[in-house]
Amino acid sequence: MSRIIAIANQKGGVGKTTTAVNLAAALAEARRKVLLIDLDPQGNATMASGVNKGEAKPNGCEVLLEEVPLERALVTTTAGFDLLPGNSDLTAAEIKMMDEIARETRLRSVLEPVRAKYHYILIDCPPSLSLLTLNALTAAQGVLIPMQCEYFALEGLTALLNTIKAVKSRLNPELEVEGLLRTMYDVRNNLGNEVSAQLTKHFGDKVYRTIVPRNVRLAEAPSHGQPISQYDRESRGAIAYLGLAGEVLRRERGAGKAESSAA
Repeated sequence: MSRIIAIANQKGGVGKTTTAVNLAAALAEARRKVLLIDLDPQGNATMASGVNKGEAKPNGCEVLLEEVPLERALVTTTAGFDLLPGNSDLTAAEIKMMDEIARETRLRSVLEPVRAKYHYILIDCPPSLSLLTLNALTAAQGVLIPMQCEYFALEGLTALLNTIKAVKSRLNPELEVEGLLRTMYDVRNNLGNEVSAQLTKHFGDKVYRTIVPRNVRLAEAPSHGQPISQYDRESRGAIAYLGLAGEVLRRERGAGKAESSAA
């Protein structure tokens, strides 16, 4: 059975899409079968994966509205992972779902027939607590939280943790914080170092050891429709996301061993 991970933060500009695309590519490179779902109406993960969001039909909108099965909308990317494209049509889907029964569980329902095909299903969430984000959190088992090490990011983290707690109690008892990823990190920034230390103190091993640095090549890659591993695999950004994939896989193996011991 696959592990479904929502990549979420209610604060924008923290590296959610960058993390979703590059983690998907790195896991695919590690010979894992990966599905990336672009649930953000901006469609940035779709474009960064080398798929034209304007020409992607059918896409996530038709899938959420149950007009087409998920398999028909999937695109295989050059980086080796499958993609459910997203674009501004998702806003229309969100509006149409508002008055429907079980609207928060629509994504979980449409994923069920394909879950067994994948090791990992990653969901790139919009930067807001919308119905689309609720669908992602209801479908997921874990939430990966990318965040910059700055003061206002801590406030946003508190709000997100409260949201996760509410979804866990009302809609999805399996939901847990997968991990916190420090992004756009600059070691020369004293505040960043202080916030990083606070995160490690309060969240312990929930904070990934991998730190994604500020990196020009990483910022350039989406404009070329490529994950960083294809655009410049020698860059610091590529090395960081390969390291993150390694951590994700090690945690998976550790969880499997713990379950075996308990049994």
